[in-house]
Amino acid sequence: MFVDIAKIYIKAGDGGNGRVSFRREKYVPDGGPDGGDGGRGGSIVAIADDGIRTLMDYRYKTKYNGEAGGDGGKKNMTGKASEDLLIKVPVGTIIRDAETGKVLADLKTKNEKVVLAKGGRGGRGNTHFKTATRQAPTFAEKGTSGVERNIVMELKLLADVGLLGYPNVGKSTFLAATTKAQPKIANYHFTTLQPNLGVVEAIKGKSFVIADIPGLIEGAKDGVGLGHDFLRHVERTRLLVHVVDISGIEGRDPIEDFKTINKEVFGYSERLSTRKQIVAANKIDLLFDREVLTHFTATLEAEGYEVYPISAATGEGVETLLSRMTTLLDEIPHEALVDESDYLVEELDFTDKSEINYFMDEGVYCVEGEYLERLMYSTNMDDIESLRRFQNVLKNKGVFDHLREMGIEDGDTVRILSFEFEFYD
Repeated sequence: MFVDIAKIYIKAGDGGNGRVSFRREKYVPDGGPDGGDGGRGGSIVAIADDGIRTLMDYRYKTKYNGEAGGDGGKKNMTGKASEDLLIKVPVGTIIRDAETGKVLADLKTKNEKVVLAKGGRGGRGNTHFKTATRQAPTFAEKGTSGVERNIVMELKLLADVGLLGYPNVGKSTFLAATTKAQPKIANYHFTTLQPNLGVVEAIKGKSFVIADIPGLIEGAKDGVGLGHDFLRHVERTRLLVHVVDISGIEGRDPIEDFKTINKEVFGYSERLSTRKQIVAANKIDLLFDREVLTHFTATLEAEGYEVYPISAATGEGVETLLSRMTTLLDEIPHEALVDESDYLVEELDFTDKSEINYFMDEGVYCVEGEYLERLMYSTNMDDIESLRRFQNVLKNKGVFDHLREMGIEDGDTVRILSFEFEFYD
């Protein structure tokens, strides 16, 4: 089963907690603090694997969690750092943040890696909080949480040439005749239900990849049939070869077919409207009236298209077409599919997120923020030294000044996360 889009949830591992510990050695009855730091949590990393062809595995398992870092130990022992969790995806996969739609990774080469969610930083042990006036700190830091997010993975096949056209115009036959690919071929519509890839070497030493995009129908750009599922694979190609059934044996007008398919392709992506496109007038071996080919060629050449009459079944004209494709690919530069502005910009290193939010809730002054959450977790409310540090940090951060500006008075209740206390100036 060919699956080219999947949505999963990822959660990097939390950092390990710092340790509260004191030296307990013989002849040292009142040793100082020796609590170690917590270890780093495992990150979630995507890696491009050329042995994988679809995203099918991610249809069945949709949640991935990194391993938490180890807690700090005695004797200043740092907790174990967890290994990163690797998510293997096919080469050509674009990964986006589901909430913002911004790009996290565009994996175009084998073994390319990108961190999708950073593991949490380990908390500091109580050794770090020893000062000249605080010789025995009884608190340590909690590790930070690992990043979590929902992501959408979208496979866009890496091919130099994309074959376009209505169903049953001979694209699969052309691919089979020119490459070692073995697509399913039969004389009925929608034989190809998934993109097929093949490698062509028309000129010795110069090869390129062709993608047989399943036959499109009117309304494909709006998702009719399997439109969106197929059109996404055209975006990475540098050259489009539009295959048309010139024989008319099914009673269709080749010019109208050509215009209809282009309308769908260009309507799906504005980027594709500027892509170089040449035309393969296929099935000339079944053509009874050569005037049809003459009229078709004249009409499209007047619009700036190159037309190559071929028969994929007999091989007539195929070598000429392949040589032209090779020449054009030498001239057409590789284009980045994702613009720099499409990427999600975020800090790679964890820094203190010091933003503090203030609001009223039924007469209670509420104070919230990630920095305060970590401060609370590293505070021992039963220890006077730890509480004194907690108050000094709030004072230095300007929390008390801000509460005064909000109109707080002695005896009013302040809530920091789930902890409530009465305010006295």
